Amino acid sequence: ILWGGHPCPPLNCSNRQGCLFHKRINSILIKMTSLIQTIQLIANPTKFLDKSAAKYGDTFTMRVLGINSPPVVFFGHPQAISECFAISAQKLDFKKATHVFKPLFGANSIVLQEGQQHNRQRSLLMPPFHGDRMKSYGDTIYSITQDVTKNWRPGQIISMQHVMPDITLQIILQVVFGISPGARYEKLKQLLSALLDDITTPWYSSLFFFPPLQQDLGAWSPWGNYLKRKQDIDNLVYAQISERRLQQDDSLTDILSLLMSARDEDGQAMSDEELKDQLISLLLLGYETTAGVLQWLFYLIHAHPHVKEKIIEELKNSKEPDPTKLPYLSAVCQETMRLHPIALICTPRMTKETVEISGVEYATGTVLVPCIHLAHHRSETYIEPEKFNPNRFLNQKYSPTEYLPFGGGYRGCVGSAFSMYELKLVMAAILSQFELELVERRPVKPMRRGITIVPSSGVPMKIKQITSSCGAGILARP
Repeated sequence: ILWGGHPCPPLNCSNRQGCLFHKRINSILIKMTSLIQTIQLIANPTKFLDKSAAKYGDTFTMRVLGINSPPVVFFGHPQAISECFAISAQKLDFKKATHVFKPLFGANSIVLQEGQQHNRQRSLLMPPFHGDRMKSYGDTIYSITQDVTKNWRPGQIISMQHVMPDITLQIILQVVFGISPGARYEKLKQLLSALLDDITTPWYSSLFFFPPLQQDLGAWSPWGNYLKRKQDIDNLVYAQISERRLQQDDSLTDILSLLMSARDEDGQAMSDEELKDQLISLLLLGYETTAGVLQWLFYLIHAHPHVKEKIIEELKNSKEPDPTKLPYLSAVCQETMRLHPIALICTPRMTKETVEISGVEYATGTVLVPCIHLAHHRSETYIEPEKFNPNRFLNQKYSPTEYLPFGGGYRGCVGSAFSMYELKLVMAAILSQFELELVERRPVKPMRRGITIVPSSGVPMKIKQITSSCGAGILARP
């Protein structure tokens, strides 16, 4: 039966292409390879990508989307990434390539949409994150940062792994969801913190990569527990949407209110289900990710004292009233996201028909992955790519496919400008008031935490002294 009824010994078979035995063996090997590569990618994604690139070059094919994974092609060369971005959306299937995110984001999330629906949602989501509207959130961001750090005292040791998620979650709840501190605010904050802490563990996050594990066997089963907690969060978000609809207050400037008042070209507004899924998506994509970059920022600038000193000097001496426009602070944030990008890859895309990239044809069903991590670590693009050097962004401009921490093309992150604004403002607020130092001097390693890559140490820091006079004027009104 195993040999498929073939009369000859399998190793001496002269008809390997047609032999049922060899077809079965090949199928088993492909599934084993897919499982091994998926586990490697989940366990240590940066190591997996670096080793693969060192062995195979800028472009390589793996099977990393589960046991029955289609071929997944990673691209690190800027030209290949540019050609990926240029492929017509009609030739690509984004839903199949991003299905693992559906239980997290919801079926209406912009991440899962394509074609006209994606364009519609993007046009509705973009305006609140740009221009003067975005800058109006500065006071809230600064106020939250001050509130979280108000009890810091000299000699105290704090963990950036705990502080930064607290800051970024509160920013999203107030700026994006429009929830003021109170019972619903605290309940949602508690539920989200607990769920996101679990989702970022290797075991819990593996549930989303392996559909057979997604069995609802009641609240005590892993998947049943997740669904129950997710429903509790959804109910609170729906309550906030319902309350906001009843208020009908045109003076409100939070992103939920702006999204509720937005209309597409046909005059249609987002449904409650769409709003809920977009809010959850913005939360998941902007909470842990931004917190992770802030952890890297505080680690890197304190591991390189000359960088920290230069930022402090800029904060002290600049006449620019908006700290987010300071050139060196901006360069430090850019270099941090080059070395440790918010996301390792752009949105995967599955081909609906044969496409050609860099002279190579890829068949229908192939998953194309423009890889941010690989593009950011090419020695042909960046001199000494493993070195932290903010000056490179003061002395040179890079193309959108050489430097792309927020992705690119028509699937780029809608909140990229807001995220950069938030990073720089939180950094300026803390560095202007406190002198900190690293507790541990040894180098840290990148470690996967959910969908982000964070410092392995958690970045414990000691508060040396309070220096509230430093840059006091620059943050008077962000």
